[in-house]
Amino acid sequence: MKLDKMTIAAIVLIIGTAIYSMAQAFTALGHATFQFVEMLKIVPPIFLMIGLLDVWVPREMMIKMMGDKSGLIGVMIAFLFGTFAAGPLIAAFPVAMIMLKKGARFANVMFFLTIWASAKLPIIFFQTTTLGIEFTAISNVTLIIVYLAGSFIIEKTFSQRELGQIYKRAEDFNK
Repeated sequence: MKLDKMTIAAIVLIIGTAIYSMAQAFTALGHATFQFVEMLKIVPPIFLMIGLLDVWVPREMMIKMMGDKSGLIGVMIAFLFGTFAAGPLIAAFPVAMIMLKKGARFANVMFFLTIWASAKLPIIFFQTTTLGIEFTAISNVTLIIVYLAGSFIIEKTFSQRELGQIYKRAEDFNK
């Protein structure tokens, strides 16, 4: 059987594409394995922290420290929890659910999440070394004010029924 140039070119193109695709698949598999190992380093300590928070902190203490009547103390605790946090933002959501389950004010939990997302100490140190202390101070103070105001505004936009549904979902989270 005699093959013309177009058929040979098509066969070479198909084989080349298959080899390239396999190489890309192995590269992707290597990256996925690396990310999986990195997550194994982060996830167990986060779940340990969540478990300890759930078991060691009584509901009454969480209500007193971060509940509706906690005032500035609740905001400061949310700020400290968010600032000293470790790991990606995805790890903050189970912590937030435990906080809601234990009776923390919704605005304090929202503030905690926003601080975790952008004002963690490693991020602040990185900003300071790369962008300077003046920029870091101005941007982070501005963000903290906006996050704090936004957390309370968001809380006010929900009706009591909607907030009740959020707290109910948090209570059903570990069941």
